[in-house]
Amino acid sequence: MAGIRLAPEESPDLTQQHPPPQQQQLQTGREVASDDERSVAADSWSIKSDYGSTLDDEQRHADAAEALSSAANFRGASDYSSDKDEPDADGMTSMLGRQSYWDAAYAGELANFREHGHTGEIWFGADVMDTVTSWTKSLCIDSSQCHMPNHVDEAKPEPVEHGDKYLSCWSVLDIGTGNGLLLQELAKQGFTDLTGTDYSEGAIDLARSLADRDGFLNIKFLVDDILETKLERRFKLVMDKGTLDAIGLHPDGPIKRMMYWDSVSKLVAPGGVLVITSCNHTKDELVQEVENFNQRNIEMPQEPNTMEDQETRRDLPPFQYLNHVRTYPTFMFGGSVGSRVATVAFLRN
Repeated sequence: MAGIRLAPEESPDLTQQHPPPQQQQLQTGREVASDDERSVAADSWSIKSDYGSTLDDEQRHADAAEALSSAANFRGASDYSSDKDEPDADGMTSMLGRQSYWDAAYAGELANFREHGHTGEIWFGADVMDTVTSWTKSLCIDSSQCHMPNHVDEAKPEPVEHGDKYLSCWSVLDIGTGNGLLLQELAKQGFTDLTGTDYSEGAIDLARSLADRDGFLNIKFLVDDILETKLERRFKLVMDKGTLDAIGLHPDGPIKRMMYWDSVSKLVAPGGVLVITSCNHTKDELVQEVENFNQRNIEMPQEPNTMEDQETRRDLPPFQYLNHVRTYPTFMFGGSVGSRVATVAFLRN
């Protein structure tokens, strides 16, 4: 579950291909949406979300329903019981929030890779991924040096060979890793302790295949659902590129987002950093969601499960805003200034 695609990669190797007709059937025999239908639905929803940051949730879901109407006949198996219910009038609002959608999507991409060697999609586009990885590298180096500039974008990043001494201690988890390309780019930046998880087994198979082909043998990939994570390890850096967006599109989105924050708070080590990239929320909206989570924790404190929990200061909120990318292009809509993508970093107290 790697996020919502904003632009396809320009490289010929990254152009999406159509799987053969026989691969467009799940083992259940039910028809799934074609690559074209999925691409049109994702692109249409992404374009609408350029302006969605100024709209309320009801309007966003209405836009998503319209964009996804082309895939109305898509059905598939899922681990979630709610996925097995017959869709109601609002069923299309949650297509991108269902595991069945991503299982089918990555089954097609895995088949394309095995048959043609194609990498698949770069979610949010290559430019955004390059910005996220280089900005995150600078953020981590500055944190390791015990200082944080007001504008990380304006800080001159050190060459990879100079930054390696700082990045080697940063354990990295990419939740909803999809095809794992974000972790490959982080490896190029100098990170070495890299783990990717996704609840879609097809995504993990694809990510492992791509990493093996491209020589990134040190990246670990695991099947894991962030909402019911089995991971016991904590990470100094946790990345989310589109996973929170997709979770919010599930019919039980509000509840699942609360589950998301409960899980993520246990995966980020004290003093670690959470970096979220979203195409459906502004920086201020993400900050507000974190503040809401912090308030819930104050009102309903949880019992510490580990020694690290016990050592964490109980008078501090779980997360605090750290910084955000300021170099994404912005637009004016309805009297508000927004960006089609927001990347925000939070410090785990």
